Order: sequence, then structure tokens, then C-alpha cells
Amino acid sequence: MDFLVLRILAREKLHGYSIARKLAELSASALQAEEGTLYPCLYRMERQGWINSEIGQSENNRKARYYSITPAGRAHLRREQTKWDSFVKAVTTVIAGTEGDK
Repeated sequence: MDFLVLRILAREKLHGYSIARKLAELSASALQAEEGTLYPCLYRMERQGWINSEIGQSENNRKARYYSITPAGRAHLRREQTKWDSFVKAVTTVIAGTEGDK
């Protein structure tokens, strides 16, 4: 979850509900961020210094906590992206090597 949230926040500052909506939108609703998962993730990443938060006004003129990625968060995201790319390459190689197996 951290990796995906950081990817989303690397593009723009968002409040929690918008992060959940963006994740669902970008994944064609395949990925859903429930409150019980998303907010603990955001709080943990803020404690780790990967994101910051500030109170702002939402689209419907209500107070909302907006999250943004920090330089430390961008560095962590780059490391995680490298790991993810290696993982995808390895899985793709295994799948290609086993095609046609029964």
C-alpha cells in the first residue's frame, strides 16, 4: 500500500478520500483502499518522514488533511520502484519460461 500511495502523492497533494478514489480510478476499481487500511498507512508514513500533512479546504469547502510526499519519501519511492521493477521482471521471466506447461 505504501508504494502505491507514494506513487499517487508524487503527482499531487491529496486528502485521504481523494487518495482512495485515485487508487480505485487508476486501477479500474481492482484496488480499494479501505479507511482501516489507508489511514494507518498514512499515519505510519508520516511518522517515517515519507509524507507531510496539513489542514486545507476540500472541494466541498470542508476542512481536510492533505498529504504530500517529502524528499525522503521520494527517495524511498525510487528504492521501492527499483524493487518492484525487479520483481515484475522475475515473474514475467518465470511465466514466459513455463508457458505451455501442463
